[in-house]
Amino acid sequence: MHARLFAAALLTIGFGNPAWSQSTPSHGGHGGAGGGDGSGCLNAKISRYMPEHLATVKPGSEFSFAVSGSNGPGQIHVSIKQQPVAVQIEDKDTFYLVKGKLPDDLKNTVVRISVKAKAKVSKCDADGGWLLKVSE
Repeated sequence: MHARLFAAALLTIGFGNPAWSQSTPSHGGHGGAGGGDGSGCLNAKISRYMPEHLATVKPGSEFSFAVSGSNGPGQIHVSIKQQPVAVQIEDKDTFYLVKGKLPDDLKNTVVRISVKAKAKVSKCDADGGWLLKVSE
């Protein structure tokens, strides 16, 4: 009799306590690059900004950055002062290396290089950038 009560108590505690039970419906699946939300989301990431944030540069200077997790080179967009900027994109197997130049007519100002990188799932898109001080 005591063994049955003990077993019933353990089962009640085990299934009633979230720390002791495993909830399978919210599991995002097996393996993959999931973000835990079940969508298999691989977030796009923008990194390796060159020149560094808030660096002082000359008009027409080159800049570069890396994008990983993007849906492809056609899904990476760069702008400065809300104007699209032409860039070259190199596929480096695990990321894309993006290179461009500041417009020559930008002088004595601070500019933001804005980057949008679309991923396969729209909620995983990246939207970032950095500031540069343009001299002369």
